[in-house]
Amino acid sequence: MKDLKQRGLLDDTLVIWGGEFGRTVFGQGDINNKKQHGRDHHPRCYTTWMAGGGVKKGTTYGQTDDFCYNVARDPVHVHDFQATLLHLMGIDHTKLTFKFQGRHHRLTDVFGNVVKGLLA
Repeated sequence: MKDLKQRGLLDDTLVIWGGEFGRTVFGQGDINNKKQHGRDHHPRCYTTWMAGGGVKKGTTYGQTDDFCYNVARDPVHVHDFQATLLHLMGIDHTKLTFKFQGRHHRLTDVFGNVVKGLLA
C-alpha cells in the first residue's frame, strides 16, 4: 500500500482483500481438546478490506451484532458488492452481459445496487 501511495498509483489501483467466511467471537467445542474446539465459520457476516481506486478512505460500512453472528446494520449482498466493484472499475453492471442458453445473463443477475457509501 505504501509503495502504491508513494508512486501515486493508489488513486487508480483498487486493492481488495477478503476472507472466505466470517468468524464468531466465541469458541465452540471441547476446550480441553485442541482438535475439537475453535471459532466457528458462518456465512452471514464477513470482512472485506478495500483501498484506493475510488473507495472512500477510512470508512467502516456495516456492523454485526455483539456476537458477530448476524448483520445488525447496512448489509451488503454479494450482488451489491459485485455491482460496486464493477462501478469502481468503470463498468456498468447492468450492461455487462454474456449470452447463455439464449438469454443474456449478468454477473449481478437481476439484482445489484452500487453501494454509494463506499465511494469517494
